[in-house]
Amino acid sequence: MTVTHAAQAAHLVAALLFILALAGLSRHESARLGNAFGMLGMGIALVATAVLAADRGLGAGAAALLALALLAGALVGLHRARGVEMTGMPELIALLHSFVGLAAVLVGWNGFLEVERHPDGTEAAALDALGTLGIHHAEVALGVLIGAVTFTGSVVAHLKLAGRIAGRPLVLPGKNALNLGALALLAALTVWFTAAPALAPLAAVTVLALALGWHLVASIGGGDMPVVVSMLNSYSGWAAAASGFLLGSDLLIVTGALVGSSGAYLSYLMCRAMNRSFLAVIAGGFGIEAPAAPGTDHGEHQEITAEAAAELLATARSVVITPGYGMAVAQAQYPVAELAAKLRARGADVRFGIHPVAGRLPGHMNVLLAEAKVPYDIVLEMDEINGDFARTDVVLVIGANDTVNPAGAEAPGSPLAGMPVLTVWEAGQVVVFKRSMASGYAGVQNPLFFRPNTAMLFGDAKDRVEDIVAAL
Repeated sequence: MTVTHAAQAAHLVAALLFILALAGLSRHESARLGNAFGMLGMGIALVATAVLAADRGLGAGAAALLALALLAGALVGLHRARGVEMTGMPELIALLHSFVGLAAVLVGWNGFLEVERHPDGTEAAALDALGTLGIHHAEVALGVLIGAVTFTGSVVAHLKLAGRIAGRPLVLPGKNALNLGALALLAALTVWFTAAPALAPLAAVTVLALALGWHLVASIGGGDMPVVVSMLNSYSGWAAAASGFLLGSDLLIVTGALVGSSGAYLSYLMCRAMNRSFLAVIAGGFGIEAPAAPGTDHGEHQEITAEAAAELLATARSVVITPGYGMAVAQAQYPVAELAAKLRARGADVRFGIHPVAGRLPGHMNVLLAEAKVPYDIVLEMDEINGDFARTDVVLVIGANDTVNPAGAEAPGSPLAGMPVLTVWEAGQVVVFKRSMASGYAGVQNPLFFRPNTAMLFGDAKDRVEDIVAAL
């Protein structure tokens, strides 16, 4: 077997491992195994690619650069993985997506400099002999376009999620017309470059796609950020697939297609969970507070102490806990898990209700609860738990806001209108853990806080839950 054949076999094994990784990550019980499959597949892919490059006459200088890049990437990756908190995971993932986009742009430009820039060169002549030179032109333009949009869009998402720029949407006059106009111009430039490859149209595609990626995500409000992260995941996959076509790498094509298609499907699921269309997300909307009707008065909120909340829980037969991003910020998952265990030991039926877009990342709350060793069988999705709130004695809303907002079901004029939410207000008593009465990430006031069966427990969620555990 030649080195080329061995590398191709290794790439096939890596592709199968990536598929097994996706399958494993689809369930809590097998997520750890899925991660292991993914890491093993990536390790095999890296080694096989390096061996193949060496066999094809990689020079000493290039080999040293490759080794340096692998070492630097591994060290930075290990450092970030060991140091990142779960609250910082969404912005880290967005930043990683930007690297994929930038790599696709660089690969596209390298393809241009190797082939289109030298139409009489060896590479161009070989592609022309195969009748694929025109396809190469299109691959360069599309790879640069998708990669550039992914790069700047992911950078903006990272900055928003990290709180370095405002989470509210940028609203430029005629922003939808700007987006549509940019897409039409990019299509025309791509056709131009494919028909007559030159520096000017490719440079124009790069600059315009970078601007479009920035504007697309800057125009999206904070309430849509979970969908944005998933959408950028899909973009990064298609960018990788485009690079695979340019580099002639079947593994990169397969891997990019897997990431792109799974990210697109996840975006669809997120949009459905928010009763939003993909185009509505792109157009923005969440994060713009609807003007209150004249004379609107939500009334006064009620407050409760940790001791009084403990008394409620001590007599409750059924309890549902609905966590949100505030639980992640406070690192309250461990005392929450302890509270759940104590209540279950007292004979209470304790379950967790998870909204599909709770947190800043799909599955964010599930990972936090699994980290705290909460049993999987009491962690239920919104569709599984919503029908039970009317028969629930006490609901603890820990750091959630928009996902429990009655405006989604009852206020047609709200930006959240039509968004499926956890109907916690149907329970006998609701205790909301919050630092203040401020609105959620979507910038929308929550009428739940003023309901007669709702009491606010202010302060750090971790401290307040620990106080309840102590009182119990």
